[in-house]
Amino acid sequence: MMPLDRFSGHANLYAQYRIDYPNDLYDYVLSFVNSRQAAWDCATGNGQVASVLANWFERVDATDISEKQLLLAPKKPNIVYQPGPAEQTPFANQSFDLITVAQALHWFDVDAFHAEVRRVAKPGAIIAEWGYGLVQIGADLDPVLIDFYRNWIGPYWDPQRAHIDNAYASLPFPFSNAAYKMFSIYRRWSLDRFLNYLRTWSAVRQYIHENEEDPVADLEPRLRQTWPDERDIQFPVFLRIGRVG
Repeated sequence: MMPLDRFSGHANLYAQYRIDYPNDLYDYVLSFVNSRQAAWDCATGNGQVASVLANWFERVDATDISEKQLLLAPKKPNIVYQPGPAEQTPFANQSFDLITVAQALHWFDVDAFHAEVRRVAKPGAIIAEWGYGLVQIGADLDPVLIDFYRNWIGPYWDPQRAHIDNAYASLPFPFSNAAYKMFSIYRRWSLDRFLNYLRTWSAVRQYIHENEEDPVADLEPRLRQTWPDERDIQFPVFLRIGRVG
């Protein structure tokens, strides 16, 4: 099965407008890690997670199928970026103390990825997989956004999006001492910032590709009526973490 690349075509937009993750998530993950020599950030995209892990690990290997995204990732002396699929890597057996994948597991052949995790993880290494669901923008506008998400662009989502909606509950996680935890990302955004975030959604990109028009531009007037200069919004983040071996 060929890996799906839904983000190279708008890598620049993705790098500018995708969210990063809260410090308490990293603190929680790191609390399980016994050694901080080497980490692998799989499907690193534009290097958001890898650049944080580089503050804690001697070496970070970061992979992604999108070479365009890798070109936009922050460069640090202890990060090595390279293109490649999640399911087959050039890494030696028992290489990593921590393996992370953020907002990407649903695109993988999950069983094959987990087999690769078991191969490249050191004994007792940690695997952490997380993602975030539909943003919450307030009781007054959430129904508008949900209608856009489900009905307007709903047919343009890949089937894998369902795994985000159910927080990976139907995807296997064959690791010991599994733990599950929720976090929140809080942001205060202008409407223009929010609209550009929506334009990074794979379903929006597919809609534009098929219809040659931007659905976000049509949504804008419905949001602008009650959006102040800036609005507090919240992203729900789900995490599962376990020990390999």
